[in-house]
Amino acid sequence: MPAMSDAELLRHLAWQVQAGADEAIGETPVDRYAARPPAARPAPAPAPEPVRAEAPAQPAPAIATAPIAPQPASPPTAAAPAPAPAALRPAAQPLAAQSTIAADARDRAEAAQSLDELRASVEAFDGCPLKQTATNTVFADGNPKAKVMFIGEAPGEEEDRRGLPFVGVSGQLLDRMAQYVGLDRSSFYITNVLFWRPPGNRAPTQVEVAACLPFLRRHIELVGPRLLVFVGGSAASALLGRTEGIGKLRGRWMTYESPGLAQPASALATYHPAYLLRSPAQKREAWRDLLLLKAKMATLN
Repeated sequence: MPAMSDAELLRHLAWQVQAGADEAIGETPVDRYAARPPAARPAPAPAPEPVRAEAPAQPAPAIATAPIAPQPASPPTAAAPAPAPAALRPAAQPLAAQSTIAADARDRAEAAQSLDELRASVEAFDGCPLKQTATNTVFADGNPKAKVMFIGEAPGEEEDRRGLPFVGVSGQLLDRMAQYVGLDRSSFYITNVLFWRPPGNRAPTQVEVAACLPFLRRHIELVGPRLLVFVGGSAASALLGRTEGIGKLRGRWMTYESPGLAQPASALATYHPAYLLRSPAQKREAWRDLLLLKAKMATLN
């Protein structure tokens, strides 16, 4: 097999990262097939013995017996259901504990009077279990005084390593998309629903979203954007309380309101760049969303 170029190696590596293989477990690759001993060949089955015809059995003489009373049939015993595998059982969290965590998050968020105080509150918060497996807290990036605020779902592997949102392959695509409408990180602000990376980039659970949501709402209030762009359906569902998928939510302006905002913000949902990397045909729809954003930006004073 010919040696691959650096560009080909990088493409293969990027594909593996998108597939979730983002943790190295050894310095050198291991050929598991070469290391495995050859499987032993099964012993041949013994040849079946020839079947010999037997003489028909003589009928036994009839013996008179007393009739046997039929016994009542016992009711069938219901089989106990097999327990679900541990991997399929979600880690149940008592409702009282969830309520306490949500109240603590709400109190911490409402007490923050600046973005620096809010960041410190998030970093000190231990109510989200994702913090225990993450490398860094991913708070925000960009210009906090910008009129446009992007909100994604959760940090990925590169974001977790660097402590900044949307800096991996998906973030690079988002930056290029924003440039088409005249935006860069000096003219927009960006964060996520979650501040810590879910292991393996899995989808966030409702408990994890509920733990981070008070901080996110306060985050929006302290920034005070005129336009909100929800990058992916999870952010739109969490903040607007909508159940529709991103395909139905995108392409139209909605309204986001909060007691701490001086005025409601116009909100637009669009496809997540990670989805666009997997489904390039949807880039056309994302481009239409960008045109809506550009037209709306032109109306801001």
